[in-house]
Amino acid sequence: MLAAQRRELILQRIRRDKSVRVTDLVETLAVSDMTIRRDLDVLEGRGALRKVHGGAIAPEGPRTEEPGFEAKSTLRAAEKHAIARAVADLVAPHSAVGLSAGTTTALVAEYLRQTPGLTVITNSLHVAEVFHRSQRSDRTVALTGGFRTPSDALVGPLALASVRGINLDTLVLGVHGVHERAGFTTPNLVESETNRALVESAENLVVAADSSKWGTVGISTIAPLDSCHVLVTDDGLDPNAQRTLQDHVGRVVVADVPRESR
Repeated sequence: MLAAQRRELILQRIRRDKSVRVTDLVETLAVSDMTIRRDLDVLEGRGALRKVHGGAIAPEGPRTEEPGFEAKSTLRAAEKHAIARAVADLVAPHSAVGLSAGTTTALVAEYLRQTPGLTVITNSLHVAEVFHRSQRSDRTVALTGGFRTPSDALVGPLALASVRGINLDTLVLGVHGVHERAGFTTPNLVESETNRALVESAENLVVAADSSKWGTVGISTIAPLDSCHVLVTDDGLDPNAQRTLQDHVGRVVVADVPRESR
């Protein structure tokens, strides 16, 4: 295989999954570790990707770019399922839980369907639909009002009025980006305001963020890293990033992604 063909295959993986691992590329493309690292150097020089420890991720887009729910739901599905399972284990039965909008939080809702006695507050149309389908008589689900964003979040004055005055045991927050300086961020200014109100309402903040979110910065900060009690991510997180997070958040939970699912 020519170098140009190999690099195009790497770019196809980056476009599809938003990240690649050197070990996976070595196995898939049947070349040496050194060859893959040279390819990544070349592609990074073109601005086509950004190298991280053990692999590469898609280059950062504009800080106001907000992909739609359907587009995001196909990305890093195995990682998101692993994270969602781990997050659901942190939610106690018979508690008041908030779930923000996002593809990972929608999966968390799927794993919480059989948890008894929950009172759920959400500004996500998808989360509300998941719980509606399960039709448990021992569950209360409240969907905030508001204007719909590209990620199918309900935001604005009606959403804020719904959230303020509510006291949650736990908030599960999905985010666009995680950064040491900028904290947890979103590309939507109005959604950030709603998410901040949700954060303020909760005794415990659990952030669900796959490893590709590290280093990404949206235009608006929802909360600083040190406001997070538990951050759940996947085992693709760069070790340096993991150490940085451990210095700032209460606890980092790394969900193990089955290799056959990658």
